[in-house]
Amino acid sequence: MARPRTAMRDIREVLRLKHEAGLSERQIARSMRLAPSTVHRYLERAERAGVGWPLPAGLDDAGLEAVLFPPLPPSRVPRTPPDYGWVHRELRRKSVTLQLLHLEYKQACPDGFQYSQFCERYRQWAGRVDLVMRHQHRAGDKLFVDYAGHTIPIHPPGAPAWQAELFVAVLGASNYTFAEATASQQLPCWIGSHVRCFEAMGSVPALLVPDNLRSGVRRSHRYEPLLNRTYAEMAAHYGTAILPARAGKPRDKAKAEVGVQIAERWLLASLRNERFTSLAEANTAIAAKLAWLDNRPFAKLDGTRRLVFEQLDRPAMRPLPTTRYEFATWTRPKVNIDYHVDVERHYYSTPYQLVGHRVDTRVTEHTVEIFFQGRRVASHRRSHVKGRHSTEPGHMPERHRAHLAWSPQRLIAWAQRTGPATAELVEAIMTNRPHPEQGYRSCLGIMRLSRRYPQPRVEAACRRALAIGARSYRSVESILAHNLEATPLPSDEPDNDPPRQHTGLRGPTYYR
Repeated sequence: MARPRTAMRDIREVLRLKHEAGLSERQIARSMRLAPSTVHRYLERAERAGVGWPLPAGLDDAGLEAVLFPPLPPSRVPRTPPDYGWVHRELRRKSVTLQLLHLEYKQACPDGFQYSQFCERYRQWAGRVDLVMRHQHRAGDKLFVDYAGHTIPIHPPGAPAWQAELFVAVLGASNYTFAEATASQQLPCWIGSHVRCFEAMGSVPALLVPDNLRSGVRRSHRYEPLLNRTYAEMAAHYGTAILPARAGKPRDKAKAEVGVQIAERWLLASLRNERFTSLAEANTAIAAKLAWLDNRPFAKLDGTRRLVFEQLDRPAMRPLPTTRYEFATWTRPKVNIDYHVDVERHYYSTPYQLVGHRVDTRVTEHTVEIFFQGRRVASHRRSHVKGRHSTEPGHMPERHRAHLAWSPQRLIAWAQRTGPATAELVEAIMTNRPHPEQGYRSCLGIMRLSRRYPQPRVEAACRRALAIGARSYRSVESILAHNLEATPLPSDEPDNDPPRQHTGLRGPTYYR
């Protein structure tokens, strides 16, 4: 083993100080800040090799090392070398060390190498393996996920072509790869790909290592990245954790980078001449190529990705939960004075005591759940009808008042300051709702238009809305935005058309 250059420089200086300066070993040790035993060993080796000072001309560091540290003669006892591929795979198992593997090796081969030679020869063997294979990934520990840089063209019949994304997931220990085509990189596709990946593997890893894409990480940070709440909820459902790679640090997700490269070469490139008419058709072709890739033998190791996955990763991974994760999105709206929250333009009631507070809403395909300080306070069946209300009677206060300070009479009195037409429209809006509180939001919006427009214009817009039968904030806002409040109403327009005279008219004499 080659020694550092600093060691050879130290030996040269030790010989000079001893023979030229005449210093003692302890003085040399203090001067060079070396241990006295080290100085003594250097001088002893030089004396045995017959090396003095000055050194022979042309003797470089390699020559000096060969003279002072000659290689040991080969052992006459035959040694049984270990299976370094087996050592490499076993080191990925949790808590397995080289010391333990050497002990097992010596039990099987008593004539084998000692611990130092065992470690040295393994490191030399591992140095000849690809860099990606030298990372010590524990079995079942990390799943690296990312999207490929290349896309897959989809050509639907009778529709324009579009580009599908390729989701790629790679296990750290076995390099077992999962891939599928998705419609986009948006949150529903991102979560769905994870769920299908877990189900394809039949188990869940301990950690997920994603890139800093928006669907996974809302805000990247070196120490405390802010995760997307849906992504974090999905990980909690499957009992795993998320460890995002640092921004601008590709080595944190080297497995994903290489996995994407392999997927692009062996999946996308091999399918480059295929023409897919649907996402399902593309995924069928990808699944066939993926099965071939995972069963393809390694170039420098024994076995395949699937074989190593079955031996190493799967036994160490967590089992799937009994239920599949149901996709849900989270929002944080503020409870309005009508004790309802806005979720995609539909309004869901909360306990009226939460008026003015921020709440968390969890929206699934069929339900809307409302949480306050971590406790669920309301649950509704999801509705896709915009502009309507879902109100639970138990959330209403006595006499249907959302707050003691608010009432229909107060809103009408407030609207009266703008004008009688505004007050009449506010009253009509609350009258047309099953509960007056459901109209509070529209009424407040109409009255606040006076902050953007002069009060006479707002009053005229409300008068026009009453005339045409409009009973909403959006109608009044549209009238003002298009300057329609000044145009004459249909009933106000004078009839200037002259009477029509033609032979078909019977006239008043006909009826006498």
